[in-house]
Amino acid sequence: MKRDLYKYPFITSFVIVLLLSNFSLAQENDVSNYRIGFNFNTVKQYDNSRLLELNFIATNKKDRKDKIPVNNAEIKFFNVLNDDKVLLGKVYTTNEGVAQLILPENQNYLIDDDGNILLIAFFEGTNSLEAETAEISVKDLHLELNLTEIDSVKTALVSAFTMNKLGEKIPVEDLEISFYVQAMLSKMKIEEGTISDGSYEFKFPTDIPGDVNGNLIVYSMVVEHDEYWNVTQKENANWGVFHKQTMKEKNTLWSAVAPLWMYTVLTIMLVGVWANYVYTIINLIKIKKEGDEIKLKI
Repeated sequence: MKRDLYKYPFITSFVIVLLLSNFSLAQENDVSNYRIGFNFNTVKQYDNSRLLELNFIATNKKDRKDKIPVNNAEIKFFNVLNDDKVLLGKVYTTNEGVAQLILPENQNYLIDDDGNILLIAFFEGTNSLEAETAEISVKDLHLELNLTEIDSVKTALVSAFTMNKLGEKIPVEDLEISFYVQAMLSKMKIEEGTISDGSYEFKFPTDIPGDVNGNLIVYSMVVEHDEYWNVTQKENANWGVFHKQTMKEKNTLWSAVAPLWMYTVLTIMLVGVWANYVYTIINLIKIKKEGDEIKLKI
């Protein structure tokens, strides 16, 4: 099913200064100059919990860089099926205008006959702002990532399936999936493909940098799918390479090779000492000769 976003009639003006209401925007503004963003998203995380995330942000119609988060707004999350409605939880938006709710792996959902879970985010409004609502219809996708060696070849295997009401696995088809490894600042993509008959595999690259022990964190991710939305899974593997940086050792007092200036000074000193020895010996020989000559004259 496609994503559906529904909103109540758009807000026309502020009634009172927002700081006096039970939540506020970052500063006083005429709301008619802003578009109210009430964006709902869901991510099934690697531990099979589900994150519900709502972004409540007003964007200036003329200057899109001018964005004001709606903070301290109470957001209620529901699971709905026909006339049945279950309150999953309620959360207040942060100073960034974000409300997040994490549902555990064993959460019981109301699910229709096609396996769809209808999730709704709701803000009931105040004297200053109209009510807002957004909904998501998502199917519960299961990802299983396995990193193994097959005939001495490092191989990444992923299985993707949904579950029917009888608990039977239904393999998915034609599902785009991407694979990443955790880099220092972000994730680095290493593979992408399409799942067929519920599985996908590829030969893992052998030149991916790891930590000092060669450890890697590998992710398999389905991103912004119309039915499954965002799903991620991860595994650890000791398949990385670590390139130790070797630096040319400089001559220092504590290294095996002394500094060059020490060799120069020592050489000058030794040459001076031996020159003094030679000079002394030469002069002793001259004195002896002169003494012998004096004896002969006498």
